[in-house]
Amino acid sequence: METSRLIRPDFWESDAPVMMGGGPEADVPGLVFFRTSGSTGTPKWIGLSRRALMVSAAAVNRHLDVTRDSCWALTLPVDHVGGFGVVARVFESGCRLAEYGRKWDAAECAAWLGECGATHLSLVPTQVHDLVAAGLRAPASLRAIVVGGGVLAESTGRAARELGWPVLASFGMTETCSQVATQPLEVLDSPYHPLPIPLLPCWEARVDGDGRILLKGDALFSGMLVHGDGGWKYEERSSEWHVTSDSGRVEGRDVFLTGRADAQVKILGELVDPVAVEAELLTLSSRRDFVVTAIPDERAGHRLVLVHEGGDEAFAEALAAYHAACAGFRRISRCVAVERIPRSPLGKPLRKELSQIVANLVL
Repeated sequence: METSRLIRPDFWESDAPVMMGGGPEADVPGLVFFRTSGSTGTPKWIGLSRRALMVSAAAVNRHLDVTRDSCWALTLPVDHVGGFGVVARVFESGCRLAEYGRKWDAAECAAWLGECGATHLSLVPTQVHDLVAAGLRAPASLRAIVVGGGVLAESTGRAARELGWPVLASFGMTETCSQVATQPLEVLDSPYHPLPIPLLPCWEARVDGDGRILLKGDALFSGMLVHGDGGWKYEERSSEWHVTSDSGRVEGRDVFLTGRADAQVKILGELVDPVAVEAELLTLSSRRDFVVTAIPDERAGHRLVLVHEGGDEAFAEALAAYHAACAGFRRISRCVAVERIPRSPLGKPLRKELSQIVANLVL
């Protein structure tokens, strides 16, 4: 769908269902559907009401001091809620939209941001890494960059802020119209640290007995299309609380993420989160082109494998430091090179698909 249509009043006043990017038919008035499979689950279409999208947009705009004089820059596809959220914030605030609209190139994008006078921006960690690796400085107009869709390594975040990129850690998902929690502008005067992440005012959060984060708020999804019995079926949300696949803790209004509950496996009887192990290795390695995944193991239940797109040598120092401090059941059993790590259009690794690829290679 054309971005220009999404910032017109008639789109937001319409009751017609919309499938972003095209998809199965959904006769559910008022909802905008986004395809998602998370990082490990099966494909589904999340239905968000226009009101929920506006609640989210208003909360983010107020949190980041967006005014009619601001300019949101769009570098993400609007078929996903990360990019669509930018357009919704433009409509809600009445500010200017600048659309990159071409293949990602860090140097070219940095120059473009300065030319268009962008003040606010959403990026995924890979894009931040590219800006830092190229040593590019941020344009003076930028006031905030919301980083979502994955873990931004602390070292990368610190380097980004030293280059003037105002990166803020966030926590969100398609089911919540994008951000649930985002660091405030006040932290930009300090070195980057990924935690804590304060909840936006429109959200409540708690943790269940399994350590999963539960969310409640007016920007929560209405329902979803799931595939079964040979077709797609709409299922309304059944509870005011949404049980996420993210694990962590909530202290007051602050969220502390620790990993993905749906990625956890048992190794030698101990519960291990490969995403959390990967986050630890990101703090020790200069490489970013790797993913930690788990594959079945006859003796241990599972074992951890570091999957990368280049040579093993660069990981030796990081792995030595990691293994010197970690428990035995959290060790990396081997490194495996693949031609390409499967990723979503936003750069998130497709962990279920990757685990199957690795299992086929080594088992």
